[in-house]
Amino acid sequence: MSLIGQLLLNNQKITQEQLKQAILEQEKTNKRLGEILKEHNLITDEDIADVLSRQFNLKRVNLSNIVIDKSALSVIKEDVAKERLILPFAKTDNELHIAVVDPTENTYLIDEIRFKTGIKKVVLYITTPQDIINAINTSYTVYNKLEEFVKNLPQMQTIEEIKEETQTIIEENDPPLIKLVNSIIENAIFARASDIHIEPFENILRIRYRIDGKNIEAMRLPKQFALSIISRIKIMSHLDIAEKRLPQDGRIKLKVSGKEIDLRVSTIPVAFGEKCVMRILDSTSIKVKLNDLGFEPEDLEKYIKAAKSPHGIILVTGPTGSGKSTTLYATLNLLNNIGVNILTAEDPIEYNLEGINQLQINEEIGLTFAKALRSFLRQDPDIIMVGEIRDTETADIAIRAALTGHLVLSTLHTNDAPSAIARLVDMGIAPYLLSSSLRLILAQRLVRKICESCKTAYEPEPALIKDLGLDNTKTTFYRGRGCAFCNNTGYKGRIAIYEVMPIDEQIKKAIISGANTDEIKKIAIKNGMQTLRQSGIKKVLDGITTIDEVLEVTI
Repeated sequence: MSLIGQLLLNNQKITQEQLKQAILEQEKTNKRLGEILKEHNLITDEDIADVLSRQFNLKRVNLSNIVIDKSALSVIKEDVAKERLILPFAKTDNELHIAVVDPTENTYLIDEIRFKTGIKKVVLYITTPQDIINAINTSYTVYNKLEEFVKNLPQMQTIEEIKEETQTIIEENDPPLIKLVNSIIENAIFARASDIHIEPFENILRIRYRIDGKNIEAMRLPKQFALSIISRIKIMSHLDIAEKRLPQDGRIKLKVSGKEIDLRVSTIPVAFGEKCVMRILDSTSIKVKLNDLGFEPEDLEKYIKAAKSPHGIILVTGPTGSGKSTTLYATLNLLNNIGVNILTAEDPIEYNLEGINQLQINEEIGLTFAKALRSFLRQDPDIIMVGEIRDTETADIAIRAALTGHLVLSTLHTNDAPSAIARLVDMGIAPYLLSSSLRLILAQRLVRKICESCKTAYEPEPALIKDLGLDNTKTTFYRGRGCAFCNNTGYKGRIAIYEVMPIDEQIKKAIISGANTDEIKKIAIKNGMQTLRQSGIKKVLDGITTIDEVLEVTI
């Protein structure tokens, strides 16, 4: 009996009879036992990977979530990697990390790699055949093409003045260019980037990815490719390739590894050409639930209670990039059902929400948030989401909609939850209207999570611990050392920290009496509100994020 058959049986993935029948078929066909079991839909590649991972005490790896190290790829040829289903993906002076399908195979090849590279420690990881094939097709293509482009660049003569016409222009429909642009996009998606920055400078074209809120340089290309790459992106997003003097905005729809991805494209003229930023909009991110975002249980309970109110206003506050849209989309997913009519006014519409009527704001033709809100009130709404309250008119209509039996969700740019009240009063909204309509104000920030693959305990500076009021706390503090899984940042993924302020009777009285922000904040804290800083510290104590991250986003 084969090892994989015995492991699957021991882990109750198949029965003794199923294994017996598969072995009989194997004797007739000479196929692998795993292939036979998969053909009969008895197991999946994930099942095999799971049992091998447990049996050999090896970690699982998902190569689509990793930026693969070029130096690691160089230790094995692409055709060998495909044939043997093996892929080195991270390399240091002393260690080589390799993804394999079956750790019992390729032992001679791994020994040969160890001997040729002089690396003493080889760390194996388990994954599926398709994961390795996808990574091979993506990674080798990217690096091989880039090297080919650089190698074939013509030698430039020294000249005093460089004009746009002297740039090397590849035809926009030339396959190598298409592959290069696709690789830039695909690598960003696989690295979990939110944005791609393509930036021309005097001598180089820099590509950066924003990962977990921080920009990381992904590659540098010869400056000569700038014009062609931007032109290709403009063609994909239906922009005018001849217009280089004015900013342009467009959109690209792609299918990557079977997943639909939208790219929001923005180009602007800069000193050395055109800079392009592509915002990556992954439709799977809108399916996230509120309890996955980072709420503490008691805060989540308060927020859901307010969200299920039949009328009133819920405000989500924070700076750009703090996750406000994600929180609102998760709220709409919670409330969306066949019995309610939900309308949203957005600028822009980032994701299409099934069963929800979404309107794109277009101020150039006079379709403002205020005008959209007025129209919504004639559409028999139950729930209205306004992307942002930007002016007094929008605020006034939103308040009156809440007072006439509608639930209104919106955002503001304020530092914390109590400050939102002062902002609305400054807009000219009467305090008595605010006290009657507001249900809850939520402030939020995003902090990076410590990478689980390189998480390590450490002792922060005593003064820092004291400043945070943690000097009497017996706890272990963590941070990430940096590894291949997190691009050597020590962080992987982000989580929200929240400040949840329900508008209770005491706060309503304070609003009507004209209390200032500090007074309202004191009442809220007394009544159980956890500040953004306190929420962040809780994540530090739970080993989720670091002190540095919390200090960076809170005051």
